[in-house]
Amino acid sequence: MSITLDILQIQAFLPHRYPFLLVDKVIECEPGKRLLGVKNVTYNEPFFQGHFPQKPIMPGVLILEALAQTTGLLASETAGDELAGMIYYLVGIDKAKFKRPVVPGDQLMLESTYVKSKRNIWAFECVASVDGEFVASAEIRCAAVVD
Repeated sequence: MSITLDILQIQAFLPHRYPFLLVDKVIECEPGKRLLGVKNVTYNEPFFQGHFPQKPIMPGVLILEALAQTTGLLASETAGDELAGMIYYLVGIDKAKFKRPVVPGDQLMLESTYVKSKRNIWAFECVASVDGEFVASAEIRCAAVVD
């Protein structure tokens, strides 16, 4: 069963708000397996004012943050009521790689694949792409913590 989420449903799971909510919608989610989210990158993003004004590029750390937010969404959907009310904190990023810049007008596809969980620590393989081209990847871990 595949689930989709709009921005209001995403806000119900994630505590992030503008300008740090970096997932606009979820177009596919198979709890316990995989989540595919979307970030529409526009010139109006506040980080483009300084990164870089003459050649706007989305900071790599924000691409990783967007991927981390997809892991929190997948963990929430996977855990269901078992971990209701938990907040998912980023606890680790390994093997981060970047291949191409993300610029205004790009639609950043954010894919998170569940690897394992142990004692409320969740591990994921994550990949970001634009138009089917690899942008970045990382192994990301998050922890479920009582709010």
